[in-house]
Amino acid sequence: MFTSSTADGDRSPSGRGARRTARAVLARIAHPVLLLSVVTVFAASLRNGWEPDRVTFVFQLSVLCYLVALECLIPYERAWRPDRREWGWYGVYYLLTAVAGALGQSLVLVAVGAVARPHSVLPLWAEIPVALLLGSLASYVVHRLGHTNRWLWRLHGVHHVPEKVNVANNGVNHVLDVLLSQGCVQLALAIVGFSESAVFGVGLFVVAQGYFVHANITVRLGPLNHVFASPEQHRLHHSTDLAEAGHYSSDLSVWDRAFGSFTWRPGREPAAVGLVNPDSFPGTGAIIATLVHPLRRSVKAGETAG
Repeated sequence: MFTSSTADGDRSPSGRGARRTARAVLARIAHPVLLLSVVTVFAASLRNGWEPDRVTFVFQLSVLCYLVALECLIPYERAWRPDRREWGWYGVYYLLTAVAGALGQSLVLVAVGAVARPHSVLPLWAEIPVALLLGSLASYVVHRLGHTNRWLWRLHGVHHVPEKVNVANNGVNHVLDVLLSQGCVQLALAIVGFSESAVFGVGLFVVAQGYFVHANITVRLGPLNHVFASPEQHRLHHSTDLAEAGHYSSDLSVWDRAFGSFTWRPGREPAAVGLVNPDSFPGTGAIIATLVHPLRRSVKAGETAG
């Protein structure tokens, strides 16, 4: 079982007690602060008419910085911190995903703009919860297929190569996997008839949750684990023990509960994370090999859906 011991600069009992209290407070408010930021940014964007794609990009970077800071202050497992070489790899993946994702998403946005309603049929306060549930369901289905379908796994398995889970390697993905998952969710919301504002608001929440669940931080959501996905659950999703993996939702955990893929219980932690068969995918640092991996005609023994 992993530990998260932290060296105390102040060795006095009062100093250690103050640091423990500060870490406990951070662990308790980390997720509420993130959710509050989603609501605040969304409301400010609507009020000021800010461009959604620019807001989303800035918000994503802000969330990343916030969670990286928390990983330093309240780490779950110190050994999971990226070293300098890994930061380099993760940076390349982030840029590739961002650039290729932006190009591909331009087509999705055209489609969304063509079918999405400019104004809400329902009041926005009622439309967003429904859009969030349906968007989360679409994301759940695509993610679960990424694990159960042999060919989709060749795309999604790239994300499971690292033998650690942290906010930086959230960006370790195959570009086509990102386009498929994001495109399906956005188009599903647009086709149903949700407004562009609702799609934007749901998108901010999904960005925040996607990075949050990968964060290498000691947080405990308690009963809220049955509503929101959390780092506690997502570490199990990356487990090499497929019996406890599950947890295909990265935003709301209600679909894992509904479809029997919810395995978390208080205190449950993975013994190890990564691939069941590490040789079935190129290493994270082999970026070119990773990008062309799904195009290979031969399949190594053991390269099956996780």
